[in-house]
Amino acid sequence: MGLISAIFLGIVQGVAEFLPISSSGHLAIFKNLFGMSDVSISFDILLHMGTLIAIFLVYWKDILRLLIEGVGIIADSCYNIYAAIAMRRGRNVGYRRVIKSAYRKFALLIIISTIPTGILGIVTKDMISAVEKTLLVPGICLLITGVLLLICDLVTPGRRTPKQTTWLHAVILGIAQGFAILPGISRSGTTITAGCCMGLRRDFAVKYSFIMSIPAILGAMILEGKEVFTTPLADGELRNYLIGALVAAIVGYICIRTLLVVVRRKNFRFFAYYCFAVGAITLIVHFVR
Repeated sequence: MGLISAIFLGIVQGVAEFLPISSSGHLAIFKNLFGMSDVSISFDILLHMGTLIAIFLVYWKDILRLLIEGVGIIADSCYNIYAAIAMRRGRNVGYRRVIKSAYRKFALLIIISTIPTGILGIVTKDMISAVEKTLLVPGICLLITGVLLLICDLVTPGRRTPKQTTWLHAVILGIAQGFAILPGISRSGTTITAGCCMGLRRDFAVKYSFIMSIPAILGAMILEGKEVFTTPLADGELRNYLIGALVAAIVGYICIRTLLVVVRRKNFRFFAYYCFAVGAITLIVHFVR
């Protein structure tokens, strides 16, 4: 892959991953239209690394706190197992409260959401590889994304924070993210819409959506990572791939900041119109070809 192509796809990934227009759908469309179907899986993984960097740059304080509280959850859970065994032997040591802060609740919510996402990702992996080779599925899915974005704008703003968010909400958000693996279904658009429909505060829905994507992206990278070491690269390709990933990170950072403003002002309809237009054009090209 040439440098220009790598930069172009890096821009597409950075914009479409975070703005609610589906990065997988756009990448599938461009690969089909411009003969990029032979793009190495290594490049896809590096692009996702770039988007992860963008998320960490925006939410590093939250992510650090969640990691600390996650370790605390594990430590207190292990202690409670020890306490249960000790009390069976007649020692009154007492239990520790595991979920004792909003961040601990948020960390557990993310873990719960990751489970259905992971299951759907593993079950549909082969199917997704097949549908990415056609323009029909991305076209239809972009139209669906447009409908979801219009719904998000119509929903009355909620007030739920981690404290009021239930485990069922976490499962539903995980399922929504799992379905967004289809090319053309925006992950951010789907999960933010689902969160807003369940009454999550809009800025919390955005934060939840992006932080929830971290384990999902890491899981996909682990599953596909072995191919990075088995796929030969031509001279200069690794350099181009790394530049593309860097572009994705920079553009992604800007787009996350932009989306925070867009969601607050309920301006998703413009992205909905864009998805309708691109989806319709994609379907027309599919049937004409």
